[in-house]
Parts: sequence; structure tokens; C-alpha cells
Amino acid sequence: MAKLDVRKGMPSVELSREEFERRYRSRFADPAFEPLQRELDAIVAAAWDGYANSRKAPRTRRAGPGFADPDYELSADWLAARDAILAAQRRHDDVEASPRILLINGSSRSEHTCPGEMSKSWRLVKLAEPIFEKLGFAVDILDLSRLTSEFGKQVHPCKSCVSTAMPLCHWPCSCYPNHALGQTDDWMNEIYPMWVAAHGIMIVAPVNWYHAPTGLKAMIDRLVCADGGNPDPTSTHGKKAAEAKAMELKGWSYPKHLDGCHFAVVVHGDAVGAETLRRSLADWLTDMSLVQCSRAAEVDGYVGYMEPYATSHQALDEDHDFQEETRNAARALGHAILLSREGKYERPDDELEDPNPK
Repeated sequence: MAKLDVRKGMPSVELSREEFERRYRSRFADPAFEPLQRELDAIVAAAWDGYANSRKAPRTRRAGPGFADPDYELSADWLAARDAILAAQRRHDDVEASPRILLINGSSRSEHTCPGEMSKSWRLVKLAEPIFEKLGFAVDILDLSRLTSEFGKQVHPCKSCVSTAMPLCHWPCSCYPNHALGQTDDWMNEIYPMWVAAHGIMIVAPVNWYHAPTGLKAMIDRLVCADGGNPDPTSTHGKKAAEAKAMELKGWSYPKHLDGCHFAVVVHGDAVGAETLRRSLADWLTDMSLVQCSRAAEVDGYVGYMEPYATSHQALDEDHDFQEETRNAARALGHAILLSREGKYERPDDELEDPNPK
């Protein structure tokens, strides 16, 4: 067995009381808070106490039966997220219920903030939605533009626990919320159940510099826990790196928590990168053991190629072929799911054992 080795050596990130207060008070720069200095003094003092004492999860309860260490105190936030995922899994498995589609708008652009105009991705999402509804699906729309336009919507960055050891990456993610560091309002605890409940995922996204938009990429990174993550944080007693390394070195199964869900991808650009991003998204989804439907379910193209940004919506108005390709991606995804539920679509790799599950 490889030697257990936890590396340390990065510079301290600990703040002084003065620097912490300066940063915390910067949240209340609006003059409307000036008459409330006495109240702010008390709030800052309470926040400093949480920071100084590292109260990541100020509310906990005993894990209870079903966990490796039933006496371990688990975060109430994490337990609520786990309960939501278990409920979503029951919805997914209910053969009497309508199959579900998660339709994702991957654009950060919104008319409700600085851009002042809706995104073309949103328009394409709304073209796909009635296709699924006509096929009898319940449709959930995840609009990632709300990260830029709605108060209290955040997807915090992945902390890369996987690279320490896979069992340290918990399913669902236990890195957030971290109340001591003010890392709260994390949307992922609502997003995870949406993925779990879905029988099919359709992502519609623009290209940003050859890559996925920021919000979409943040969600992608935070879904790493669905691809091999540990469903029992008590087995590592929270974030104990040495315990997680020992578990992985004994052998880890890398459970695929979204295995078997079907997907479609539509990517649009205006100059470069559409095919690159479409391939990257399809590769990522396939690596998580989601199921490719057909060529028609993976679309990339250019709307208003090399034309002014100012007329891009008019270009989409006139691009009836790309509109129909988007509808066809929805049709292909919907038909694949229906065939699968009827037992007429079988994965050719279902009975194969992966010799290298990582």
C-alpha cells in the first residue's frame, strides 16, 4: 500500500480582528446602515466569534443509524441536503409518476441586470420546453442566469477535496455552507436534487472564450461529488484528510450517483469554440456515466456568425434551422428516455465492469 502522506505548507489565511472587521463592515457600505452602527457593532462581534472559533457548522445533530459513526455530529445543513436528495431519488424511481427533464440555461446573461437583455440560450430553452411537455414529461428549468441577477443565489467554487482523496468529497458536498467564513447562500443544495430527480438533462449554453460560462462551470465543478463521492461524512469524521486517504488506499468504488440519466447538449456561439464546448460537455456528462442519446441530441452551431452582437437576437429569429436542431435535440432526448422506461433501450455497457472506475 502507498504511504499515507498529508502535505502541508501553504501560507496562512488567518485574518486579524481589525482586517476581519474591515472586510465584514464593507458589506454595509450603503449610507442606509449609518444609523445602525450600534447594531452593526454587535453583529460584527458575533461574526468574529464564529470566525475565530471556526464554527463552520454552528447547528449540528447526531448522525444516527445508517452512518459509519452514528454518534458523530453532522451539519444540519448537510442533513437537510441529503434528505432532499433522498426525496428526489424517490421521485425519480416512482414508475407511476411522469418522467422528469432538467432543462438548464447555462448563460449568465439576463435582462434583469447589467446586460439589459435576455440571452439567446433562454430563448432556446423555451423552444425545447414544449417539446418535452408534449411528450408527457414534467420539466424543471434551472436558470443559471439567476446567479448574476438574483439576490442570494451563489455557487461557491469547488475546493478540490477529490485531489486529497475521493472519500473526502462528500455526496452531497459538505464544504458549504461554511458559516465561519461567510460562505453561505450556496445554491447547490437545491440544484443537486434537481439532477437526481431527472431522467434526462438538457444543457443549453453559449460559448465564453472557448469555455463554459462562469456559472455553468461552477456547477460542473461542484457536481464532482456525484462522480465517486462519499455519501457518509462520518466515515471521514468530517474533513479529516488522513482518514479519507486511508479509506481510498484500502480501495474505493467511486459510486456513480447519476448513473443512467440521459442527456442532450446544445451549444451556440458567434465566432469560435462551439464544437469545443459541446464536446467538453458531452465528455463530462459521459464520464459521470450519463447516457448519450444520439447525434441529434448533441448540437453546436453559430448564430449570427461574425455579425455584430447588437443584432444577435435578430440572427436567431432568422435561423430556423438552428431553432429546429434545438427542438430535435429535445425530441431525441425525450424519445430515448421513453424507450428506456419501456425496456426498449438498453445500454450496451450495462453488464460491463469498469476495471478503472476513477
